Amino acid sequence: MMEPLARPRRSLGIIGGLGPLASADVFYKLVKATPASNDAEHFDLVFEQHPYRNAGRSREATVERMLYIFDTIREFEKRGIASVVLPCFLSHTFIDQLQENSPLPIVDMLEGIRAHVRRRFPSARRIGVLTSDYVRDAGLFERYFTQPEFEVIHPRPFEADGLDPVTSAVYGENGIKSGTLSGLPVELLRAACEDLAAQRVDVIVPGLTEIGLVADQLDRSSVPLLDSNLVYAQYVVSGEYGHPGRVFKVGVVGGVGPAATIDFMQKVVRNTPASRDQDHIKLLVEQNPQIPDRTENLIGDGPDPTVSLYATCKKLEAGDADIIAIPCNTAHAYVERIQPYLKVPIVNMLTVTVAYLRESFPALREVGLLATSGTIVSGVYQKALEAHGLTQVVPGPALQARVMNAIYGPRGVKAGYTTGECVDEITQAVDDLIGRGIEVIILGCTELPLLLQQGEIRGSSGRIAMLADPTDILARRCVAYARGDMQAEVVGLASLSSA
Repeated sequence: MMEPLARPRRSLGIIGGLGPLASADVFYKLVKATPASNDAEHFDLVFEQHPYRNAGRSREATVERMLYIFDTIREFEKRGIASVVLPCFLSHTFIDQLQENSPLPIVDMLEGIRAHVRRRFPSARRIGVLTSDYVRDAGLFERYFTQPEFEVIHPRPFEADGLDPVTSAVYGENGIKSGTLSGLPVELLRAACEDLAAQRVDVIVPGLTEIGLVADQLDRSSVPLLDSNLVYAQYVVSGEYGHPGRVFKVGVVGGVGPAATIDFMQKVVRNTPASRDQDHIKLLVEQNPQIPDRTENLIGDGPDPTVSLYATCKKLEAGDADIIAIPCNTAHAYVERIQPYLKVPIVNMLTVTVAYLRESFPALREVGLLATSGTIVSGVYQKALEAHGLTQVVPGPALQARVMNAIYGPRGVKAGYTTGECVDEITQAVDDLIGRGIEVIILGCTELPLLLQQGEIRGSSGRIAMLADPTDILARRCVAYARGDMQAEVVGLASLSSA
């Protein structure tokens, strides 16, 4: 009989130091809330606490706190932690920014408290909150306990001197943060609770983790008072929380060549439906022009770029890229070598381009290819075209030499030229293919779209052909993946040329 599979152990990273005493209290209650009959059944917990210079509530201190948390999360990631526990209300005022950039999910304290209130106090509408002036002014609780379902009520300042009793109880000279767990801080919190009761709240929610250290000294007889630290710990243990979806990231192997990389990025931006900056696709670009020339290796005795391409892809993989784009046609001669060793898929520029052609021109039989001699010799386009029942047609030797001059020549596009001799050279090659009856021509080097635009072009014979830009097609496919809109995968070249 087979043994049942053991459930994987959950690992949690607790960020301490945000207040040290309160963080330790959450740690204790997290262990206490774990249903375990023996030590081995507890979670794998990592409690990370480092003092940092500016622990106040100023804007500067908040920025430092934010960066401290982010750095700690990155350390948790290296240690294989699955989820992050963030026992600090002030830090939840910027949790959206953290979650958008965090490699690990952060368990939201406010969501846990709201879920508890809804379950434990289903008729509660007026929510009394004991929190600092900073959190109150940031409207943190109002973001979660929204109207008309809830109304958030805060204690009123003392009439005599305008003192904020909650902030003073925690942050005052002899407040809870300084280790004073009886006397004046408790009296101030009791006064705040009495004021909330006078405002007829249904339940009181502490919005400072330090209050959990003295919660048992506060009167719960008139209005229920939560232990927010315990509620959060129970929520973490329950696992009954979702994690916000991480932002899709496109990794780009750049520098092959540099101008073509910029062209690809521009086309990603241009092809992304967006009304604001935040609607655009997240790109991670490793601009590495030191990758050895692909053509020199394929047709000559130049160094092999395999390791450089692989190393660049691994950097993108380590940067949490979801897919990798290589805006270089010739580099795809090496994709089959490196893809098996990557965890992230490379979006194959060549196969995507050929799929576009097949979809756009069902009756097409021959396709012209303008590319580096390395791309042609490698046969990568020929293989992709033949897989779709298409025949590759390339310029003859003399015109292929002119194509190479347009790309690599002293006045070629790789040297920074986009007008003059290089355009004349490539136009001659296009005209030759059109004269041979070719109706669709692939601009199969990512520098060529810098010289000729995708769309219709008329040859000297009067015939018209369609120029297909693999850079634009690749950009569209990456946008489709990033948006989760796979209907955008296949777009006819007629619509591409008019875009």
